Amino acid sequence: MNKHGKNSQPHKAFTDQVGVKAARKLKIRRHPAPGVWFGLGMMGLVGWSVATPTLLGTALGLWLDKNYPGTHSWTLALLAAGLCIGCWNAWHWVVKEDKAMHAEQEDEDA
Repeated sequence: MNKHGKNSQPHKAFTDQVGVKAARKLKIRRHPAPGVWFGLGMMGLVGWSVATPTLLGTALGLWLDKNYPGTHSWTLALLAAGLCIGCWNAWHWVVKEDKAMHAEQEDEDA
């Protein structure tokens, strides 16, 4: 009991709840959640990181097939190589971003 003869336990629990909610709101204001445009931008970036090497490989293959014809298609081989490089590039970039987001979240939680 406090000096007024009342139990302060419910008052303390309420004060703690208000403090936790206020801290959560301040954290959200400092670090707002990424919006729809961020997600669309990320999809576009991943798409271009796959499409660019694929198109460059295809263009180089077409040029080689035109200037140095052979029994095998350079276009098909370099298209596949560009696609593999692009997929690896996208995977590498997404893993790097995921690690950065998790590290940032752990820093905030600490």
